[in-house]
Amino acid sequence: MPSLNQALRAAFDTRQALLTELHAQGTDCYRLFHGSQEGAPGLTVDRYGPQLLVQSFHQTLERDALLALHAEIERSLGLDLLLVYNDRSQGNSRIDRSDPVYQPDAAALKDLIGHEWGLNYRVRGRHPGQDPLLFLDLRNARGWIKAHSAGKSVLNLFAYTCGVGLSAAAGGASTVVNLDFAEGNLAVGRENGALNPQLPAMQFVQSDYFPAVRQLAGLPVSARRGHKLPHYPRLQARQFDLVFLDPPAWAKSTFGTVDLLRDYQSLLKPALLATAANGVLICCNNLAKVAMHDWREQVLRCAEKLGRSVRDCQPLPPAADFPSMDGQPPLKTLILRF
Repeated sequence: MPSLNQALRAAFDTRQALLTELHAQGTDCYRLFHGSQEGAPGLTVDRYGPQLLVQSFHQTLERDALLALHAEIERSLGLDLLLVYNDRSQGNSRIDRSDPVYQPDAAALKDLIGHEWGLNYRVRGRHPGQDPLLFLDLRNARGWIKAHSAGKSVLNLFAYTCGVGLSAAAGGASTVVNLDFAEGNLAVGRENGALNPQLPAMQFVQSDYFPAVRQLAGLPVSARRGHKLPHYPRLQARQFDLVFLDPPAWAKSTFGTVDLLRDYQSLLKPALLATAANGVLICCNNLAKVAMHDWREQVLRCAEKLGRSVRDCQPLPPAADFPSMDGQPPLKTLILRF
């Protein structure tokens, strides 16, 4: 597949300076090929420490092309990497775990360790969920938090595997609270904490977003219409110096609906109220169909309606391993200072 190999070489050439910088800062987790922008839509190639994770979302990658890709990456990096191929071209981007194209070696599926900003992270090529345990396009945000967390109380909402919380702890945060609905995600977060024993302990709260953040914001908790209010952890109202909000595109529970396209305000309002005066709120939107300009205006209007005066609003783009030819990457991040 000469065209793919040529695209891979071109992608690697554009990353040379970035990879040198990342290796120097203690990072070996990054995207090597961003197919939607670099010549093969639906194909991604990521390095996670000793592992090479190849994923196809539109069509299955043939075995010969996969093995040639693996060889090209190893040649370019001068490294031997354990290959995991996840074919996600079926419905709902589910991993085809019986994929006949390529079954990874047992060593590639063991618990491994990757590194970012000098921190250790758990790496698993396959696990009960679908997505990798560390979202690479958030690396710049985690780096910013690591550099700006000293002495601050930090609330990590939709924490997933707690990479943001770990970065805050490494940056000298006084308190780090990771909140996520899934205990499995928080379990990986605890593993990440244990892999960095030099850091202070973090806190973990397993809860639906809406009751937890509304309690922290001092707002009443209610169920969706027609639903009985289920049990939820009780929390005291509290504001944090730094709040990080990175919700999924869509999810529904008894307490409410996460919908980044139609109702971002329902997520943003309690997060704003849980942010202390003179604090910082970092919010994200990963929907490609939402333009940065429109979303930024929506965020600022919501803050204004709540009487929260934003003295600075700074966009934080992903790093260069996630190129965007039109300057509109799917992941949009805003840093709001109050």
